[in-house]
Amino acid sequence: MSASITPEISTDIIAGLKDGSIVPYLGAGALQGSVHKQTGQPIPADSDSLILAMNNGQPMAPKLMYEFARAAMNQELKKGRSFLTRFLNQTYADDNWTRAPLHDWLASIRPPYVIDINRDTQLQQSYADTPHTLIVGVARIAGSDYRFRIYHWDGSSYAEIAQEAVDTTLPVLFKPMGTPKPEDNYIASDADYVDYITELMGGFAIPSFLKAARKGKRYLFIGMRMNRDTERMVLTDIIYDAGTPAAWALMPDANAKERRFAARLGIEIIDAGVDALLAATLTDEAEASTIGC
Repeated sequence: MSASITPEISTDIIAGLKDGSIVPYLGAGALQGSVHKQTGQPIPADSDSLILAMNNGQPMAPKLMYEFARAAMNQELKKGRSFLTRFLNQTYADDNWTRAPLHDWLASIRPPYVIDINRDTQLQQSYADTPHTLIVGVARIAGSDYRFRIYHWDGSSYAEIAQEAVDTTLPVLFKPMGTPKPEDNYIASDADYVDYITELMGGFAIPSFLKAARKGKRYLFIGMRMNRDTERMVLTDIIYDAGTPAAWALMPDANAKERRFAARLGIEIIDAGVDALLAATLTDEAEASTIGC
């Protein structure tokens, strides 16, 4: 099913994001407009740009260019796991990037629960002035059945906590594919995804309190394409127990594969991108301001 952004859809979705009944799910396109402060180059976020950044700007073999996880596995086997961690830290750990307009907008409305499959720290920066809970995906670890780490941000620093100690009244930031802060943990290579998705399907990659809280939630996919199997498997389990419709997806020019997948999960496709959403919200805010006057 496909829809366009209308004032009614925009107003209803924004209200849902604010009250927590609709959860933003951020893909690579959510970082649109974020550029390097010195060079002006866009932040590497989608699969192709990450592969090129990892390989010194050079394309890899066609079979490796298919997906970042596949290319990352190739480099891990050649250069070791530490190479991937260094690359992702060098890319995302420092404050080298301008803010994406979408992140500034999210910071202004502060949804109580946000899922972000990017590996940068802009979402964390948006909530830096308020206590929150950060959930970070991990893979291939020993000594734990779980594939996540939980941190409490008290307004100045993160501290790792057990899931039983989570204050469920605080905003939740879920970074399933990792982040460099407060510790560098990433889901990046094929081996990472195999382990993480296996445990996600088994129920060990999402904390119990979040499993309970997500029942009946609906989602808004922002900047997310649905033509890669790894990302499709991750999102399928993360939005389990969703309401009806399960979600909306801002996806201009969705292809047949994406439409079939969305229909199967009860996701309504909105034939528009991030810019259209931001423009619609600015229109709503302007109209509300005029009415207020």
